[in-house]
This record gives sequence, C-alpha cells and structure tokens, in this order.
Amino acid sequence: MDLEEAYQVVGEFGRHQKRMITILVLLQIYMACQTMLIILVGAVPEYHIEPVTGDLDDDITQRVKFTEDISSIVTEWYLIKHEAYKVNLAGSLFFAGVLIGNVLFGPLSDKIGRKPVFLTGLFFEVLFGYGTALAPSYVVFAVSRLLVGMMNGGMALVCFVLTQEYVGKSYWAMTGTLTNMTFAVGIALFAALGYYVQPWRNLATAANCPGLLLFLFCVTLPESPRWLYSRGQTEKAEDILKDFAVRNGKGRIPVKLRRTVSTCSPDASSPGVFQLITHPILRWRTVVLMYVWYSCSLVYYGLTLIASEDKGNRYLSVAMYGLVELPAYPLCMYFINKQWAGRRKSMANFLTFAGVSCLLTMFVPVSGTLISATSLALLGKLMVSAAFNIAYVYTSELYPTVIRNAGLGVCSMSCRVGGILAPFVPSMKSLHTSMPFMVFCLSGISAGCLGLLLPETLNKPAAETLDELSSPTYQRILQPQVHLLEEKHLIDHNGADSD
Repeated sequence: MDLEEAYQVVGEFGRHQKRMITILVLLQIYMACQTMLIILVGAVPEYHIEPVTGDLDDDITQRVKFTEDISSIVTEWYLIKHEAYKVNLAGSLFFAGVLIGNVLFGPLSDKIGRKPVFLTGLFFEVLFGYGTALAPSYVVFAVSRLLVGMMNGGMALVCFVLTQEYVGKSYWAMTGTLTNMTFAVGIALFAALGYYVQPWRNLATAANCPGLLLFLFCVTLPESPRWLYSRGQTEKAEDILKDFAVRNGKGRIPVKLRRTVSTCSPDASSPGVFQLITHPILRWRTVVLMYVWYSCSLVYYGLTLIASEDKGNRYLSVAMYGLVELPAYPLCMYFINKQWAGRRKSMANFLTFAGVSCLLTMFVPVSGTLISATSLALLGKLMVSAAFNIAYVYTSELYPTVIRNAGLGVCSMSCRVGGILAPFVPSMKSLHTSMPFMVFCLSGISAGCLGLLLPETLNKPAAETLDELSSPTYQRILQPQVHLLEEKHLIDHNGADSD
C-alpha cells in the first residue's frame, strides 16, 4: 500500500494523533508569546525631559521623567531619543534570528529527521528565553532575542510540518488552520498576561515557563513516518504506523508500504535547497511563494506592531489585533475546500482584500466612527491572517515530502525578511501618516496577483519524491490547474535533458 492508504487503514486523525497534535498546537501559544514579547516589554511610556540647569548635567537619565507607571526595557535602560531605535532593533533581531534558524534547521530536519531538530530548537529556545528575562544590559537582551529567534525559527517550522505529517492529507488543512488559530489566541493571552504581570522581567519569565512544560511532553512524540518513508526507512515508518493503529484502538494491523524507486535506499542522499533552484517546477513555485510569504509577514506583523502605538489601553489593542484573526480561520476552512475557490484563489483574494483595506484607511477618520482607520486596519489584519494561514497549508501541499521542510524553510526565510522590516514600517509615519498603510497596500495587492500563478492543489495527491512530482502521471492529475508558465519550464527542462 502507499502512504495515504496506510493512513486510512491505521487512522488519518485518530485519538493518538489528536493527542500529539494537541501538544504541538498548544506550543503555538508559547511561540506567540515569544514572537510578540517586544510589543509589551519594549513599550514606550509618555515622558518629558527637563531642560539643562545648573543642578542638572547633560545626562539624559538624570533629566527624563516618565509620566506613565510602566516597566519596560525603555524605562530601565532609557531607550529614548537617539537610543529609541534599539527597541525596534531588538524586534528585528528576533526575526533575523528566525531567518537564520529557517536556513539552518529547515534543510537539516530534511536530512537528519524532524524530531531531533525540533527538540533541540525547543530546548535552547526555552534556555535563551530565560536569558532574556535575566539580561543585565541591553546588549545581552538583544543577543538573547537573536538566539531565541534562531531556535524559534528552526523549531516552529518543524512543529508545523509535524502537525501535517502525523495525519492523513485530508486533515492537513484542518491541522494547519488549528495551528495558526492557536497562535492568534496566544497573542490575546499574551496581552492578558501582560496586563496582570507588568514588570517586564517577570513578564518575560512567565511567558517562557510554558515552553519548559511543553518540552517534557514533546519528548514523547515519535519521528514523522512520512519523513522516514521518504528517506527509505520503510520498516521504521511501518512500525510507527502500526503503533498509531494500536493507540487509535484499531488493534495490531499489518502495514506493508510500497517501496518506490526514490526511497529504496536508506543511504540515498536527500534533495537539498539547491533543488529548489534547479528543478524546473519547484523554481517558479519557490520564487512566487517567497514573495507571498514576505508580503504576508510584513503586513501581518506590521499591523500587529501598530497596535502597540494606539492611544488608549495598550493591552486591549494588542488583544484585539490577536482576536480579530479568529474569524479568518473558519472562513479559510470554508473557502479552501470549495472547488470553485480552492487554495489558490482564496489566498490571492484574501491578500488583495488586505491590501485594499489598508488603502482605504487613508480616506477615513482615524477613530470615532464605525468605519475608521482602526476598524479597517483590523479588517486588514483579519484578511492577511486568512492569507497567511492558507499560505502555510498551500505551501506544504506544493512541495514533495523529501524537500518539504527545505521548501518551507526558504519560504519562511523570506517571510522573516518581512518580519525584520515590519518593526520599522510604523516609524514611516514621520514621513507621512498614511505611508505605513501604503506599504501594506502595495505588498498585499501585488502578492495576491502573483499568487494566481501557482497551481491548485485541492483534492490532488501530495507528491512524496521529486521523481513523482515530475512524472507524467502526476502532471496529468494536476493538468487542469497547472499554470502555463510551469508547464513551459518543465518542457524546456526535459528538452534540454534530451539534447
């Protein structure tokens, strides 16, 4: 039997898989806290600076008076005026670390396995997270955020892949959506935690503690049977699938997986990141997906960071920008499973609507009315959250198992470039109040248009190997939805080989 048939026999989403997915999904709350930590830990209170007098020297720490009772790295290390950039820098360093983690750990998990890379990343993220809370200076704080980001980038990517590979393909959209929905809930819970635990060091410690508990649960998780199968370790994959059957209450079921040409040798080398450039089909998919992920990240995190600058209750604003995502996920589940919408059109439309929402903020009052800049920004956050969720699920389906983590890693890498730039976009208000939203508008609309170049994957089988992706049989299955550009490059590549 092939792998999908095996999942149908042992249970595509049985009670054992539900327990494993629950652990991985709850981990999203911890990751949301770490990702959004700088929003509250780096909060800038109102302040005024007393003029220089005979009693006061030119030392700004002696002259600044904070008028809000807020504990943050700003108040502890006086990150104002010419030092203010350090707050955004700390946020960008986190995403720079995530980018490095994607580059290092994504391909590594395709070569040595999902579980060891996942557990290593989670362990050190928790360790460096405590380093953030205990940092004696800004430099140590900034370095710890970079290291936390590196571990987060490696661990989060593999975590998402595991939520897909533990279950049958028909449940990928659901587990992917559940994962991203929990991240949104995590943002709101982090805002609530920040409200009750306001000293920034205590907040950083409290936000990090769940990671330690979840690590102990994650140690019990098995290796991905899909990864084992793609690497030719068929017997180990069969053993794990048999264990799934037992734990799902189906008893001891014989599982015998079909050996394919590409997986017959356990010692066969795994395709690397270079294949994303040289393979004629994957090359164009990767280019488009990288820009889509970059735009999703820039708009998503940019709008969330703007929440911390809203006048009024800072904690309520952050919570609203998290909770507003929740309606996006039922919308995703509805549209991406409809034949007339699917993955491709749904993602493109949500991105376009996010861009249009940001565009309209420039023509309405900031607040005070039903249709205001704030409400349209929230609508934009909802739309880009839906697009981001689809991008995760869609990208997993577009890459074969043997290179899925590398593909997700490269896309996530470009995503983090958007995250690195996002903290600085709100500061563009100094040029013009509408400038940040113009950036978000252009990014969303352009990414939506490019997304239409990708093939549809709804109700199509997932490729396990590169040979399967390029096979005529697989191409005939995708033929009704394959874009002409992708076909052309496959033909050109085959023609070059024959020459």
